[in-house]
Amino acid sequence: MLDGQSRSSAAAVQLPERQAEVGQRRLRAVPEPRPVGNYERLVKPVLDRLAGVVLSIVTIPILMVVVPAIWATMGFPAVFKQRRIGRYGNEFTVYKLRTMRHDRRVTQVDFTGPDRRKNHKSADDPRHTRLGRFLRKWSIDEIPQLWNVALGHMSLIGPRPELPHLVANYEPWQHQRHDTKPGMTGLWQVTARGDIPMHEATDLDIEYVHNLSFTSDLKILVLTLPAMLGVRKGS
Repeated sequence: MLDGQSRSSAAAVQLPERQAEVGQRRLRAVPEPRPVGNYERLVKPVLDRLAGVVLSIVTIPILMVVVPAIWATMGFPAVFKQRRIGRYGNEFTVYKLRTMRHDRRVTQVDFTGPDRRKNHKSADDPRHTRLGRFLRKWSIDEIPQLWNVALGHMSLIGPRPELPHLVANYEPWQHQRHDTKPGMTGLWQVTARGDIPMHEATDLDIEYVHNLSFTSDLKILVLTLPAMLGVRKGS
């Protein structure tokens, strides 16, 4: 499993100096290791890999329709790769379907909507194509992350993987969210769906980490579809 490799190879990962400093502060802030139960250590990784492989196969017909549509409207490639922070602060490559044109970072587009650092999804962001907004609305752009789950980089359920430059500015307590694998869906998504500031979402992530169990994962999984449809717990 990749869990053991991530610990043993942590020294081999070349993180920016700032990130290494933050990681050291984290160890001082959380000196005692979190107890890991049999579900998280033995059962969850097996279920994740099996589900990742099966769902990757099941969603192939969807990709056969969506990928050509991306090629036609946004060009090549259809899959977007980006470095993110995973368990124990290790970087990995996350896969997503493209929702923006290639020139989005060089074309100046005024955007006064919610800050991406606080709200990860915005239906009003003009940088997305019409197809891209549809893919993001229904989370179809995240289907390739099933490959990450099958490879052991991610879990179906867990805190969302964050960008390295944002993690570099974390407070020590926030790194507790990295004590488990990042997930495709999590407590934040089913209770807020990105409508609250990041620091409050971190509280939810840490709450999930410290209460991680088969029951909590099953509950989040059941609530994920209603959350995608805009019906969230507490709304």
